[in-house]
Amino acid sequence: MTTNVPPPDWAAQAAALKAAGDLPGAARAYARAAAARPNSAVAEHNLASTLGDLGDFAGAVEASGRAFAKGGEAPETWLVHARALQGLGRLDAAEAAFAQALRRRPDYAVAHRDLAQLRWMRSADPAAAMRALNAAPDTPDLALVRAAVLLASGDAHRALAVTRAALAKAAPVMPALHLMAAGLAGRIGDPAAQLAHATAALQAAPGSADAARAAVEALLHLDRVAEASALAARIVAAHPDDQSALSLLHTAWRLAGDPQAGALDDPALVSAGIVDTPEGWRDRATFLADLADALAALHAWHTHPLEQSLRHGSQTQVDLTRVDTPAIRALFATLEQEIDRRVAALGHGDDPVRRRNTGRWRFAGAWSVRLLPGGFHTDHVHPAGWLSSAFYVALPDAVAREPEGWLAFGRAGIPLARPQEPIRHVRPQPGLLALFPSCLWHGTEPFGGEAARLTVAFDVVPA
Repeated sequence: MTTNVPPPDWAAQAAALKAAGDLPGAARAYARAAAARPNSAVAEHNLASTLGDLGDFAGAVEASGRAFAKGGEAPETWLVHARALQGLGRLDAAEAAFAQALRRRPDYAVAHRDLAQLRWMRSADPAAAMRALNAAPDTPDLALVRAAVLLASGDAHRALAVTRAALAKAAPVMPALHLMAAGLAGRIGDPAAQLAHATAALQAAPGSADAARAAVEALLHLDRVAEASALAARIVAAHPDDQSALSLLHTAWRLAGDPQAGALDDPALVSAGIVDTPEGWRDRATFLADLADALAALHAWHTHPLEQSLRHGSQTQVDLTRVDTPAIRALFATLEQEIDRRVAALGHGDDPVRRRNTGRWRFAGAWSVRLLPGGFHTDHVHPAGWLSSAFYVALPDAVAREPEGWLAFGRAGIPLARPQEPIRHVRPQPGLLALFPSCLWHGTEPFGGEAARLTVAFDVVPA
């Protein structure tokens, strides 16, 4: 007797693998699903999306192209196609593909944001970035995109006006609009309005850690440090690995003179040292020159992305750990050994950093930043990291003049009634890797001269 065994459900297997974080396995399963359903545009879309997540932009363009050939015209497929074209550096074609997504869904906020950011980074022209948004519907989600573009171009007052106009019309209350308004009110120096918007967001979403952190920021801006410390402590108790909440709690402790601030002030949490030259290069200078050339090909931008810390520079838009260029690949192979040594030296303990040290780790994103003269990083933290980094590839002569272009730690990147000074600086050197807690405020001091400052940065998390 024979039994009919149903064929494998490759799409379901792929979705499960993707949910588990196994993107290569998911891509293989989605490829099997597409082969099993040769007329399915959806199967090709799913494959294209996963290949894009993997950084296989050529494969994503091919798979999304097959989806179009099979009748798939969904705006989501055009978005995947556009992002892959951008990853390949085909920027005109990417713009056209984003526009196709918006023709099919004029209020598609994600596509509007990607297109606005692409045009902004290509031109540094606010009018170019706002062109599609100016003709788009008036929705709360698109108000957030408009505000982000205006903020990137330095117009925080207009961004706040756009956000408040959307709030006046939004029903029910949209917490994200209040969060945007709270941050913008803080930037323009209105802490009372900042707290009012943060409180409204928290009332609309009582369980939101984002809203609670916004309230802490406003309380610190008002110098209500005891209240801020108590609220930040409650957030950390509920979310012990929340890097942003940890940074706010540390800030409150420092302002209060609380000795608990020493948990993150510990100099041993920050390491800085020269990385070995990878095999295949005769010396460090030759390797760094080749690495700089490889990175230059990825810096096809005139200005910074939306909602990032850098100013007067550019940031690569692909995960460098997935870039198959010899010098970049060699860098990350060498960094793996260096990080192993530093994680082992970090040791174990009860502080927010060492208590997570399992001895094993993985990369959680990598990018490059090219700052132009006058450029800097605003002080910030990395919410998705455990340890973060700066690896110095090429530096201007200005770094010889303390503290121009130096890495600063411990100065809060939020408005405060009593601004803080950095707790320490690290002077950059070519080939030096600084590794530090993702929850520790850090930024780059402005520098002068005529040469750019080129770095690679990455986050790691426990594995």
